[in-house]
Amino acid sequence: MSLLRTLANLGYGSRREVQALITAGRVRDAGGRALRADAEVAHAEVRVDGQALDPAQGLVLMLHKPCGVTCSHDDAGPLVYALLPPRYLLRKPALSSIGRLDRDSSGLLLLTDDGALLQRINSPRRHVPKTYRVTLATDLRGDEAMLFASGTLLLKGETAPLRPAWLEVVAPRQALLTLREGRYHQARRMFAAAGNHVVALHRERVGGLPLGDLAPGAWRPLDATDLARVFADSQDTMAAAPVPSARTCA
Repeated sequence: MSLLRTLANLGYGSRREVQALITAGRVRDAGGRALRADAEVAHAEVRVDGQALDPAQGLVLMLHKPCGVTCSHDDAGPLVYALLPPRYLLRKPALSSIGRLDRDSSGLLLLTDDGALLQRINSPRRHVPKTYRVTLATDLRGDEAMLFASGTLLLKGETAPLRPAWLEVVAPRQALLTLREGRYHQARRMFAAAGNHVVALHRERVGGLPLGDLAPGAWRPLDATDLARVFADSQDTMAAAPVPSARTCA
């Protein structure tokens, strides 16, 4: 792929704008030599204004979604994509979230421009577990773990029962809930079915990958080791590093 097309696909501008960057001598190799628009240069060797290029196609990001932003390209109000560098919004293929967190939920959100990876993680056949810290309006009554693990819980308006889910009680009004499917507002509806109300929902882990100490609104790219942890599927990986507790969204 030509240098001009590569830069345009990475969001550095339209083809005309990228051509202007190249003509102005702002695109060079690692040795400082100006590059032509039709050059075919290794990604790692290209510099724009002295800076290394953004990651190539196949980018995967971990973002700590704060409360009050929406996982959408089109909805009104603050969107998660506004937390990223503006250039990232112009990438082709576009970045998309792998699953969603609703506006009033926080925590680990993955984004990628790799459609095959997105499908792999979201696939019902994979059952990639996701762990949430749930804060409740009233005390747990004591039978929720058995109810959620039974595989018989039927949510209002649905005809198929939920897959078994794992619940660990942390405090009278707080628990860790691990789901292996992603139905609409599933965690909130599960506790509603058990006679309770979720006041804060925070995703701490996807597969074996924890959010860790990433600050709200911050993000980082994932490497191959991180991605392998996403698909690590054991209860041992669920109990790894400590993570931030849930926060109530105002």
